[in-house]
Amino acid sequence: MGPLSRSDSTIADPSPPFQIRGSSFTLLTLKVANPRSRTFFGQLAATLSLAPGFYRNAPIVLDFAPLARSAPIDLAGFCAELRRLDLIPVGFQGATAEWEQAALAVGLSVFPAGRVTEAKAVRGRGAPVPRPSAARVIAEPVRSGQQVYARESDLIVTAQVSRGAELLADGHIHVYGPLRGRALAGMGGDASARIFCGALDADLISIAGTYLVSEQMDPDFIGKPVQIRLAGDRLVFERL
Repeated sequence: MGPLSRSDSTIADPSPPFQIRGSSFTLLTLKVANPRSRTFFGQLAATLSLAPGFYRNAPIVLDFAPLARSAPIDLAGFCAELRRLDLIPVGFQGATAEWEQAALAVGLSVFPAGRVTEAKAVRGRGAPVPRPSAARVIAEPVRSGQQVYARESDLIVTAQVSRGAELLADGHIHVYGPLRGRALAGMGGDASARIFCGALDADLISIAGTYLVSEQMDPDFIGKPVQIRLAGDRLVFERL
Protein backbone atom coordinates (compact mmCIF):
# COMPACT_ATOMS: atom_id res chain seq x y z
CA MET A 1 0.00 0.00 0.00
CA GLY A 2 1.40 3.37 -0.98
CA PRO A 3 1.60 6.46 1.27
CA LEU A 4 -1.64 8.14 2.30
CA SER A 5 -2.81 10.97 0.11
CA ARG A 6 -3.93 14.26 1.70
CA SER A 7 -7.60 13.19 1.46
CA ASP A 8 -6.84 9.72 2.90
CA SER A 9 -5.04 11.33 5.84
CA THR A 10 -8.01 13.59 6.54
CA ILE A 11 -10.39 10.62 6.58
CA ALA A 12 -8.05 8.64 8.85
CA ASP A 13 -8.14 11.40 11.50
CA PRO A 14 -11.79 11.83 12.54
CA SER A 15 -11.08 14.32 15.38
CA PRO A 16 -12.14 17.91 14.52
CA PRO A 17 -9.39 20.55 14.27
CA PHE A 18 -11.20 22.88 16.71
CA GLN A 19 -13.98 23.06 19.29
CA ILE A 20 -16.32 25.93 20.13
CA ARG A 21 -17.43 26.03 23.75
CA GLY A 22 -19.27 28.45 25.97
CA SER A 23 -17.18 30.09 28.70
CA SER A 24 -17.72 32.62 31.46
CA PHE A 25 -15.27 35.45 32.15
CA THR A 26 -15.14 38.49 34.39
CA LEU A 27 -14.50 41.61 32.29
CA LEU A 28 -13.82 45.18 33.30
CA THR A 29 -16.30 47.79 32.11
CA LEU A 30 -15.38 51.38 31.26
CA LYS A 31 -18.41 53.63 31.61
CA VAL A 32 -17.84 56.35 29.02
CA ALA A 33 -19.49 59.52 30.38
CA ASN A 34 -17.66 62.28 28.48
CA PRO A 35 -15.28 60.96 25.81
CA ARG A 36 -14.78 64.46 24.40
CA SER A 37 -13.20 65.72 27.62
CA ARG A 38 -9.61 66.90 27.14
CA THR A 39 -8.68 65.25 30.43
CA PHE A 40 -10.34 61.89 29.69
CA PHE A 41 -7.23 59.90 28.87
CA GLY A 42 -5.04 61.74 31.36
CA GLN A 43 -7.38 60.87 34.21
CA LEU A 44 -7.73 57.33 32.92
CA ALA A 45 -3.94 56.92 32.76
CA ALA A 46 -3.67 58.14 36.37
CA THR A 47 -6.24 55.54 37.47
CA LEU A 48 -4.49 52.75 35.59
CA SER A 49 -1.16 53.70 37.15
CA LEU A 50 -2.51 52.67 40.57
CA ALA A 51 -2.34 49.03 39.47
CA PRO A 52 -0.35 48.75 36.24
CA GLY A 53 0.13 45.00 36.52
CA PHE A 54 -3.59 44.37 36.89
CA TYR A 55 -4.76 46.62 34.05
CA ARG A 56 -2.00 45.84 31.54
CA ASN A 57 -3.47 44.16 28.43
CA ALA A 58 -6.83 43.82 30.20
CA PRO A 59 -9.84 43.25 27.91
CA ILE A 60 -12.47 45.90 28.53
CA VAL A 61 -16.10 46.51 27.58
CA LEU A 62 -17.18 50.08 26.80
CA ASP A 63 -20.47 51.17 28.38
CA PHE A 64 -22.09 53.81 26.16
CA ALA A 65 -25.32 54.12 28.18
CA PRO A 66 -24.52 57.67 29.42
CA LEU A 67 -24.13 58.87 25.80
CA ALA A 68 -27.66 58.18 24.58
CA ARG A 69 -28.26 61.85 23.68
CA SER A 70 -24.94 62.54 21.96
CA ALA A 71 -23.61 61.70 18.51
CA PRO A 72 -20.91 59.04 18.14
CA ILE A 73 -17.27 60.07 18.30
CA ASP A 74 -14.33 58.73 16.30
CA LEU A 75 -14.35 55.30 17.93
CA ALA A 76 -11.37 54.06 15.91
CA GLY A 77 -9.24 56.84 17.38
CA PHE A 78 -10.77 56.36 20.83
CA CYS A 79 -9.94 52.65 20.85
CA ALA A 80 -6.43 53.40 19.60
CA GLU A 81 -5.88 55.64 22.64
CA LEU A 82 -7.13 52.87 24.93
CA ARG A 83 -4.66 50.45 23.36
CA ARG A 84 -1.90 52.99 23.88
CA LEU A 85 -2.74 52.74 27.59
CA ASP A 86 -2.44 48.92 27.33
CA LEU A 87 -6.20 48.32 27.49
CA ILE A 88 -7.81 46.07 24.88
CA PRO A 89 -11.36 47.15 23.94
CA VAL A 90 -13.31 44.03 22.98
CA GLY A 91 -16.96 45.07 23.06
CA PHE A 92 -19.65 47.54 24.06
CA GLN A 93 -22.99 47.70 25.83
CA GLY A 94 -25.77 50.20 26.48
CA ALA A 95 -25.56 51.73 22.99
CA THR A 96 -28.22 53.46 20.92
CA ALA A 97 -28.62 52.29 17.32
CA GLU A 98 -26.29 55.05 16.11
CA TRP A 99 -23.55 54.23 18.64
CA GLU A 100 -24.01 50.51 17.97
CA GLN A 101 -23.46 50.99 14.25
CA ALA A 102 -20.28 52.99 14.90
CA ALA A 103 -18.97 50.41 17.41
CA LEU A 104 -19.62 47.45 15.13
CA ALA A 105 -17.80 49.27 12.32
CA VAL A 106 -14.56 49.31 14.37
CA GLY A 107 -14.81 45.63 15.31
CA LEU A 108 -16.35 45.80 18.80
CA SER A 109 -18.77 43.07 19.85
CA VAL A 110 -22.19 43.54 21.46
CA PHE A 111 -22.27 42.63 25.16
CA PRO A 112 -25.37 42.46 27.38
CA ALA A 113 -25.39 44.39 30.64
CA GLY A 114 -22.82 42.73 32.92
CA ARG A 115 -23.50 41.28 36.37
CA VAL A 116 -21.51 44.02 38.13
CA THR A 117 -23.56 46.73 36.43
CA GLU A 118 -26.76 44.94 37.41
CA ALA A 119 -25.54 44.44 40.96
CA LYS A 120 -24.98 48.16 41.49
CA ALA A 121 -28.43 48.98 40.16
CA VAL A 122 -30.11 46.38 42.38
CA ARG A 123 -28.17 47.52 45.44
CA GLY A 124 -29.31 51.08 44.82
CA ARG A 125 -32.94 49.96 45.00
CA GLY A 126 -32.26 48.10 48.24
CA ALA A 127 -33.50 44.79 46.83
CA PRO A 128 -30.55 42.40 46.41
CA VAL A 129 -31.05 39.00 44.86
CA PRO A 130 -32.01 36.56 47.69
CA ARG A 131 -29.82 33.55 48.33
CA PRO A 132 -30.52 30.29 50.14
CA SER A 133 -28.58 29.33 53.26
CA ALA A 134 -26.80 26.41 51.58
CA ALA A 135 -23.17 27.01 50.63
CA ARG A 136 -20.97 25.59 47.92
CA VAL A 137 -17.93 23.93 49.51
CA ILE A 138 -14.64 23.41 47.64
CA ALA A 139 -12.22 21.12 49.49
CA GLU A 140 -9.33 21.13 47.03
CA PRO A 141 -7.01 24.00 46.00
CA VAL A 142 -8.37 26.35 43.35
CA ARG A 143 -5.63 26.57 40.75
CA SER A 144 -4.61 29.26 38.27
CA GLY A 145 -7.10 29.57 35.43
CA GLN A 146 -9.98 28.01 37.39
CA GLN A 147 -13.22 29.90 38.05
CA VAL A 148 -15.61 28.81 40.81
CA TYR A 149 -19.07 30.41 41.08
CA ALA A 150 -21.52 29.88 43.93
CA ARG A 151 -24.79 30.97 42.35
CA GLU A 152 -27.33 32.29 44.89
CA SER A 153 -25.26 30.93 47.77
CA ASP A 154 -22.09 31.36 49.81
CA LEU A 155 -18.76 29.91 48.71
CA ILE A 156 -16.44 28.11 51.14
CA VAL A 157 -12.93 27.07 50.07
CA THR A 158 -11.08 24.99 52.66
CA ALA A 159 -7.77 25.07 50.74
CA GLN A 160 -5.61 27.73 49.12
CA VAL A 161 -6.55 29.84 46.10
CA SER A 162 -3.76 30.31 43.56
CA ARG A 163 -2.76 33.38 41.60
CA GLY A 164 -4.84 33.56 38.42
CA ALA A 165 -7.86 31.79 39.96
CA GLU A 166 -11.25 33.44 40.38
CA LEU A 167 -13.93 33.03 43.06
CA LEU A 168 -17.44 34.38 42.54
CA ALA A 169 -20.44 34.15 44.86
CA ASP A 170 -23.82 35.79 45.19
CA GLY A 171 -23.26 35.53 48.96
CA HIS A 172 -20.20 35.47 51.23
CA ILE A 173 -16.80 34.04 50.32
CA HIS A 174 -14.81 32.10 52.95
CA VAL A 175 -11.25 30.98 52.20
CA TYR A 176 -9.56 29.08 55.01
CA GLY A 177 -6.15 29.14 53.29
CA PRO A 178 -4.26 31.90 51.45
CA LEU A 179 -6.44 33.94 49.11
CA ARG A 180 -4.68 34.89 45.89
CA GLY A 181 -6.26 35.59 42.51
CA ARG A 182 -9.67 37.31 42.48
CA ALA A 183 -12.60 37.11 44.88
CA LEU A 184 -15.95 38.72 44.01
CA ALA A 185 -18.72 38.41 46.61
CA GLY A 186 -22.26 39.77 46.46
CA MET A 187 -22.44 39.24 42.70
CA GLY A 188 -26.24 39.37 42.86
CA GLY A 189 -26.17 42.81 44.49
CA ASP A 190 -26.05 41.82 48.17
CA ALA A 191 -24.15 44.66 49.85
CA SER A 192 -24.10 42.73 53.15
CA ALA A 193 -21.89 40.01 51.64
CA ARG A 194 -18.39 39.66 53.10
CA ILE A 195 -15.07 38.07 52.21
CA PHE A 196 -13.16 36.10 54.86
CA CYS A 197 -9.70 34.65 54.31
CA GLY A 198 -6.89 33.04 56.25
CA ALA A 199 -4.19 35.10 54.51
CA LEU A 200 -4.95 37.99 52.15
CA ASP A 201 -2.82 38.16 49.01
CA ALA A 202 -5.50 38.77 46.36
CA ASP A 203 -5.08 40.52 43.03
CA LEU A 204 -8.63 41.87 43.26
CA ILE A 205 -11.45 41.77 45.75
CA SER A 206 -15.00 42.99 45.13
CA ILE A 207 -18.30 43.19 47.02
CA ALA A 208 -21.50 44.06 45.14
CA GLY A 209 -19.52 45.72 42.35
CA THR A 210 -17.19 47.84 44.51
CA TYR A 211 -13.64 46.59 44.04
CA LEU A 212 -10.00 47.17 44.90
CA VAL A 213 -6.88 45.79 43.23
CA SER A 214 -3.82 44.68 45.19
CA GLU A 215 -1.92 47.95 44.79
CA GLN A 216 -4.81 49.82 46.43
CA MET A 217 -4.98 47.58 49.51
CA ASP A 218 -3.41 48.55 52.83
CA PRO A 219 -0.14 46.56 53.06
CA ASP A 220 -0.74 46.07 56.81
CA PHE A 221 -3.44 43.52 55.90
CA ILE A 222 -1.47 41.57 53.29
CA GLY A 223 -0.67 38.04 54.45
CA LYS A 224 -2.98 38.42 57.47
CA PRO A 225 -6.34 36.77 58.31
CA VAL A 226 -8.87 39.37 57.22
CA GLN A 227 -12.56 40.01 56.73
CA ILE A 228 -13.72 42.54 54.15
CA ARG A 229 -17.10 44.26 54.14
CA LEU A 230 -18.79 47.08 52.28
CA ALA A 231 -19.60 50.35 54.07
CA GLY A 232 -21.39 52.68 51.68
CA ASP A 233 -19.17 52.70 48.59
CA ARG A 234 -15.99 51.83 50.51
CA LEU A 235 -14.45 48.45 51.26
CA VAL A 236 -13.44 48.06 54.90
CA PHE A 237 -10.71 45.63 56.01
CA GLU A 238 -10.65 44.17 59.52
CA ARG A 239 -8.27 41.68 61.12
CA LEU A 240 -9.77 38.37 62.23
